Amino acid sequence: MRPVAISVDTPEITENLRKKAGYTFTFFSDPNTEVIRRYDLLHKGAGEHGHDIARPAELLIDRSGTVRWVNLTEDLRVRATPEQMIAAAKTLQ
Repeated sequence: MRPVAISVDTPEITENLRKKAGYTFTFFSDPNTEVIRRYDLLHKGAGEHGHDIARPAELLIDRSGTVRWVNLTEDLRVRATPEQMIAAAKTLQ
């Protein structure tokens, strides 16, 4: 299992955000929201200047692409903790 983040921002902005936050895991840029829409995470018009963005969420997705666990929130400051995600992953094994 490995964490991956996805953002509607350009690759350059996404990489800058990753570095600034000090994250070492992979960040993907999805400015056309193709993957974001695939997992029904589009938050239409919620971004700056009414741009579409991804909903704040954490998902556990298996190798086949099936969502096995999801934590959705309307507040980007409220996220699942690493401990919660690890506990959820253990229940799926």
